[in-house]
Amino acid sequence: MREFSRRGVLGLGMGAAAALSVAGCSTSGSSESGKVGTKPGKTAKGKPIGDGSTAYTGKQPHQPSAPEKLAPGQKPPQFVVFSWDGAAEVGNGLFPRFRKIAQEHNASMTFFLSGLYLLPESKKRLYRPPNNRVGASDIGYLSDDHIKETLKNVRAAWLEGHEIGTHFNGHFGGKGPGSVMHWTPAQWQSEIDQAMDFVTKWRTNTGFTDLEPLPFDYSKELIGGRTPQLLGQDNLLPTARKLGWRYDASSPGGLQVWPTKKQGLWDFPLQGMPFPGHSFPVLSMDYNILANQGKGTIKGPPASYPAWRKQATDAYIAGFQRAYETNRAPFFVGNHFEQWNGGIYMDAVEEAIKHIADEKHKDVRMVSFRQLCDWLDAQDPEVLTGLRQLGVGQQFTGRG
Repeated sequence: MREFSRRGVLGLGMGAAAALSVAGCSTSGSSESGKVGTKPGKTAKGKPIGDGSTAYTGKQPHQPSAPEKLAPGQKPPQFVVFSWDGAAEVGNGLFPRFRKIAQEHNASMTFFLSGLYLLPESKKRLYRPPNNRVGASDIGYLSDDHIKETLKNVRAAWLEGHEIGTHFNGHFGGKGPGSVMHWTPAQWQSEIDQAMDFVTKWRTNTGFTDLEPLPFDYSKELIGGRTPQLLGQDNLLPTARKLGWRYDASSPGGLQVWPTKKQGLWDFPLQGMPFPGHSFPVLSMDYNILANQGKGTIKGPPASYPAWRKQATDAYIAGFQRAYETNRAPFFVGNHFEQWNGGIYMDAVEEAIKHIADEKHKDVRMVSFRQLCDWLDAQDPEVLTGLRQLGVGQQFTGRG
């Protein structure tokens, strides 16, 4: 199963090359962000909410201590956020694989759950997507077994300290009339309301009685998301702000500089990062790398896989190193639980995480978007303003 079907192309100052745009805090190595091995389905007692699909279980485990405030001229930590669009477990083992990798390297991540992944296809008429027919979706509905596995992994991920955001529902991209790029703020509100319903009423919709509830109040957990194909942000933001969201990760073509707010929300874009062997950058998402390899095929010649895997790995590492060694801007990476081209992009992400977590890299923090928001909100505005003066690859000197 693929996490999307329609594909949109985003130019990123690449000349003839194109990057494909899809939607498709504690110091690394410290004990503060260490994870406990929470198995899928492990019980966490709490107060049921609604039909018992979710429950309030108290403060989220494995969160960093209160953010420290930088002094003027103090070098900031290097934040890295790995995020996952769709966040379904469809039998390929990728969701638990990266939960385990995160545990091994003291990382927190953000999982952008597609609400539709908790709705059985037999109930698809409950979904009324804006400007599309009832029950339509550009991603496939999951089987009952895959819904169960997704629920178990989302539950375990939260208990391990990861953030659960949203990837909305039907993933309508492209330029047609049904695309999210044409949705109004009111239509975004409908889409979000439905995503909330699918997550908080999965027990009613599925009839499953053999699973524990998701251990969080989603109305409080949900503070941000990423739109399908990075489209429609301008009309989403007024709705997101009204809902009290804190950030949005839908901007395409961002630079490796310190973030700013857009319409009152932190704007966390995918970023142009160095692309080994090319004079142009590539957007920091697995599919965008794929789009520039082998004419964008998801099943290219196996003989090319080793070179493509190395190129993808080196791109992520180059993006991290450029920030770490210069302006220390947070580095954002987007991914899908996919096995494109033999799974080489998953291998590249794993290798990048291992590189970033190496003990030679001091004061590196692999965090969720929520945790990054907490840190940014704790800083003096003047300090952040000074950091924003640093361009891509510009050395931090301690002077504003």
